[in-house]
Amino acid sequence: MNAVSRAGTIPSSCLHEVFNAAERRERATGRPVIKLHVGEPYFKPPREVAEAVAEAVRTGRTAYTSAEGMPALREALAVKLEMENGHRTSPDHIFVTPGSCQGLAALMQSLAEPGDELLLPELHWPIHLQQCLLAGFRPAFYPLGPDFRPTAEGIRAAVTPRTRAILINSPANPTGAVLDADALAAILAVARERDLQIISDEAYEHFVYDGEHTSFASLERGLPEHERRISSTFSFSKSLAMTGYRLGYVVTPHRRAADAMRVVQEASLVSPSTPVQYAGLTALKSRDSAVRNAALVRANRDRALPALRDAGLLAELPQGGWYAVLDVAGVCDDAEVFVQGLLERYDVGLAPAAGFALRPVVSDAVRTLSAEPAPGARTLVRLAFCGDPQELDTGVERLLTYTAERQASGGHP
Repeated sequence: MNAVSRAGTIPSSCLHEVFNAAERRERATGRPVIKLHVGEPYFKPPREVAEAVAEAVRTGRTAYTSAEGMPALREALAVKLEMENGHRTSPDHIFVTPGSCQGLAALMQSLAEPGDELLLPELHWPIHLQQCLLAGFRPAFYPLGPDFRPTAEGIRAAVTPRTRAILINSPANPTGAVLDADALAAILAVARERDLQIISDEAYEHFVYDGEHTSFASLERGLPEHERRISSTFSFSKSLAMTGYRLGYVVTPHRRAADAMRVVQEASLVSPSTPVQYAGLTALKSRDSAVRNAALVRANRDRALPALRDAGLLAELPQGGWYAVLDVAGVCDDAEVFVQGLLERYDVGLAPAAGFALRPVVSDAVRTLSAEPAPGARTLVRLAFCGDPQELDTGVERLLTYTAERQASGGHP
């Protein structure tokens, strides 16, 4: 064990495993797999975004920027945050990052102290757990209700003397749950009561289908800077389909937090890609594209997912995001078996959600000793509905056919 680094003890993401399984299936059969296991949109970035990158390269605008990112982009982001999210913040508190994933990892590193706990939702994006462990946080988990939403009371009960921060993801991956302003305000009250930091992952901010998105830090708008405790992360990958560009940003609540984040960014990457930052500047002018893209994913949800609800696989349509969590308990007691059978029989990829509910046992040095899923997650499956409408419809049809076959055979393939 001592020969293995702490990172070497952290389990790989189930998403990585499912992605590789689909790739192997395509190579073995020569047939395409309908990839409902991965959140890759079928719409593309605005054409002017690619042109902005090319123009930056052609004109030699490729030098280093500061660790925070280009002043012009951070100033534009401050305006966007004020107009769209209700944040009132300084560009000095904003950090441009190579994707919100790196921003989240850096943010956790900037907050963690030895022995601290980070509270995660019991169903969480697997990368959140990896980032937590890499930062040196001890992971702990707060409960979700039948609708996959947390409550302030549940979070309060999960807080221990070691708890340093809470991670909130709304709209959520994998559940699609959305927290309204009242729910967020109640959670903020718990954080203030227990002197906790909050990390708000808002990658899916534009993808809210029932109600409106409330940006968590907007609830601190009227507070003096030194009393604020919410750090927020955002992404260009979802709203503008810039997945491979790797561009996001972090908003810190005050100068001390920004100073700590700056050190992590300097040590991690020196500065974000300059041509991609020019793409971000251009993308911020494409608000209409974000609105159109959200409408496309909502149309996918409204067309394809009701059949899954009617079949008893889905309790309710997700309020937001790109994903739905299905429960296959009625036809299979192991989601991994179900997913493997669907891939082999019908060339459809889904992600077993047990990997979204790991409960690591860690040592005092935060080395992962074991990581078993919560028992209730063993029959859950995540489906992505952000892809090509025709492929989604075909994939759902095959999923329903496979489900019916298992039901007819008493739960066997």
